[in-house]
Amino acid sequence: MSSTEPPRSTPPTGNVQLPLGQRTVDWSTHAGRPAVELIDQTALPDVERLLRLTTVDEVVDAIQRLAVRGAPAIGVAGGLGVALAAVTISDPAARDAAVAALRDARPTAVNLARAVDRVAAVLPDGPQRTLAEALAIRDEEIASSDSMAAYGVDLIGELCGAEPRLLTHCNTGGLATVTGGTALGVVFALHRAGRLGGVVASETRPLLQGARLTTWELGRAQIPFRVAVDGAGPFLIARGEVDAVIIGADRICANGDVVNKIGSYAHALGAARAGVPFVVVAPESTVDRQTPDGGAVEIEDRGSAELAPNLPAANPAFDVTPFDLVTAVVTDRRVVRFAAGQTWDDIPLGPLRSLS
Repeated sequence: MSSTEPPRSTPPTGNVQLPLGQRTVDWSTHAGRPAVELIDQTALPDVERLLRLTTVDEVVDAIQRLAVRGAPAIGVAGGLGVALAAVTISDPAARDAAVAALRDARPTAVNLARAVDRVAAVLPDGPQRTLAEALAIRDEEIASSDSMAAYGVDLIGELCGAEPRLLTHCNTGGLATVTGGTALGVVFALHRAGRLGGVVASETRPLLQGARLTTWELGRAQIPFRVAVDGAGPFLIARGEVDAVIIGADRICANGDVVNKIGSYAHALGAARAGVPFVVVAPESTVDRQTPDGGAVEIEDRGSAELAPNLPAANPAFDVTPFDLVTAVVTDRRVVRFAAGQTWDDIPLGPLRSLS
């Protein structure tokens, strides 16, 4: 809700029934107290819970423990966190430290640092201007989801024909954005148009975000699906059970390398071997022209606690898919076909589109 909307009658916390279309990250006020409001993704699918975060430390913690995740969503959360700092922290040094903590909460997704920097740039103009900038980022992500779906539906139809069977990885729906989604937004749009042949949702380590979150969103949309263990994806592709792989991204580098949830690279290799399209759907805000390639990206490792406590573990949260394995990148403003040798400069920005 915007800063001019009336406060809710009760704080939206605890176990609640979330309506379809609920914004997954938003700004709220209750009894005059500002907060960043978000769906607790760590509780899903068993418990539907909204968190009201009234301090920047709480926002940082939510980002780090993946209560909010997905590159666009954590960008919005970070921007709203800066607005919260503007409203609640009067000491400039303490406010700057809070902003730095937000920026550094997670290192891999470019949206977080970019949104924090953008909102922090208007901090000298006061809390209301700061909040307006954060809400603008939120609204841009909402419009972006609709546009990505429109571009993506057209591309998948061109590549796969009628009723494609799609494999998704991680969670790329409204939980990862604000509403709609990136790759899963295309799936939703195909389903609404009666043009979806089926969905395989990979479970997605380390926190089963496909098995827990994507299935929750697909179930609410009444879309039939199958869950596959992460190691099964390339084999299912090879066996002819998938017409295209469609994923999101946490960062897309200048050369087209795609940084996404660990396991994406394996699906890309399987798709390349089988001659199946591998499509990445992400907003322009995820394109990082300042980072030359995937080798320059800091890959977050989440340690052994989530995987095998007290044992040495390799637990990278992300991997890098080289650009030459990517059939196309769909953004909210264009489609770039890296498999055809295109670069970002070859395809100019187009208009935002709408499915309505």
